[in-house]
Amino acid sequence: MTLQTDAPTPATPDGSSDKLDRQTLMIAGVVVLGAIMSILDITVVSVAQQTFQRVFDTTQANVAWTATAYTLALASVIPLTGWAADRFGTKRLYLMAVTLFALGSLLCALAPSLPLLVTFRVVQGLGGGMLMPLGMTILTRAAGPERVGRVMAVLGIPMLLGPIFGPILGGWLIDIASWHWIFLINLPIGVVALVYAQVVLPKDNVAPSETLDWRGLLLLSPGLALFLFGVSSIPEEGTVWSARVLVTAILGLVLIVGFVGWALSGRTAHPLIDLHLFRNRHLTVAVIAMMLFAIAFFGASLLFPLYFQQVRGEDALHAGILLAPQGLGAMITMPIAGILADRTGPGKVVLAGIATIVVGMGMFTQVGVDTSYTYLLAALFVMGLGMGSTMMPIMSSALATLNEHTTARGSTLLNITQQVAASIGTAVFSVLLTNGIKGSDAISASGALQAAGKSQEAIAAVMQRFGLDQADLRALPGQALSDLAGAFGSVYVVATILVALCLIPAWFLPRRKVAADSETPAPVMVGH
Repeated sequence: MTLQTDAPTPATPDGSSDKLDRQTLMIAGVVVLGAIMSILDITVVSVAQQTFQRVFDTTQANVAWTATAYTLALASVIPLTGWAADRFGTKRLYLMAVTLFALGSLLCALAPSLPLLVTFRVVQGLGGGMLMPLGMTILTRAAGPERVGRVMAVLGIPMLLGPIFGPILGGWLIDIASWHWIFLINLPIGVVALVYAQVVLPKDNVAPSETLDWRGLLLLSPGLALFLFGVSSIPEEGTVWSARVLVTAILGLVLIVGFVGWALSGRTAHPLIDLHLFRNRHLTVAVIAMMLFAIAFFGASLLFPLYFQQVRGEDALHAGILLAPQGLGAMITMPIAGILADRTGPGKVVLAGIATIVVGMGMFTQVGVDTSYTYLLAALFVMGLGMGSTMMPIMSSALATLNEHTTARGSTLLNITQQVAASIGTAVFSVLLTNGIKGSDAISASGALQAAGKSQEAIAAVMQRFGLDQADLRALPGQALSDLAGAFGSVYVVATILVALCLIPAWFLPRRKVAADSETPAPVMVGH
């Protein structure tokens, strides 16, 4: 059967018909399956880093490319998605993306060496990078502007739960089987997604007319990849001022600025990313809010499992389990927030969500070596409640005002924003934590003593260097752990302030329903 979803069900006077119908929910199921594959794969691989290091007998820096290569491929292909969706149709492109991702997963599982594994992760990333913007486009067109908040809430479930349950799934698969299964698990999901999409998604009815903006593609995709590579290198280099960071990031920025100039020059009728979308005030405010929020929240979220592992001594599996209250909180508020955003506009919903996250993040500023787990889990639950009311309503605020011709380009723009902002946030908070740790003499001395081993001469040299006596030596492990917890608390202060700053753009989000097409004109379609 083929489900026609181009037009949303008309609303009745009492507004009851704006509920999600069966057809839209079935399409949402297809999109969620794709999103689960793409998002889980990012976090699952993070658990396997030490395993890769041991199996391939290499360094952590080399192994890190298994994550970096996927992210760079993801960022490179996202700009192409909007054009390809309009040019070939969302169903064809979605089937191709799932197939490419599943093929990449199989190749990764069969990789005999680290270089080949990194290469096949690029193949995965090329497929995975199209799944999220395509999913947003498909859902927005299926539901219509009146119900975009609700369908975005559905799509938000894997976006929130992936980072939480990915490490749990990865650790479990590695423990009971082998690292190959963190990739093989994608194959049955991919097969189901392909069959499901073939049956449920409506047949494409496109009239190809737009030519690919090759110049824009050659500027933006390498620009994003180079910029994100530079930013992602900051934690490893430990400074922004290293040549590896500066050269690649600046070169990437130059290419991105070059694309902006090209897209606004008027010399191409169909730029790869339509920057004229920023004429839509609601989309512009939503993009700014999304960028600030992604930097603050996704950057800080990196620290939660690290705190449990480094300060509390938990392994990756149990650290992931301890993050579950965050996902539970999000699951409670997300459907409610979607309904409220559709009925009253996202403004009030997002403001309440951000304020709730500030409370939960503020609780983490007080973490110590022996902070109660009840307190920590409660803080994560509160943050989850806020998260469920924030990210997807911001996205729905942007997409609800776009027309059918601009939906694909708008969802692509939002995904680029989120990917870049999340990478910046991860780098910033990694450097803040690293600098906080380096600023502790106790932590430095403890590390130096570990390096000294049992050599009495080396131990004496460390004691002289840091001015330690025997009493200090006995108290050093506890002091180092306390300082480490303090470093985490200090970074959470910065995170709390950054999340609070998101209230400024959120204040300008619409607090009433905004009609589609109200501010974004349809583009001129050459050849029609």
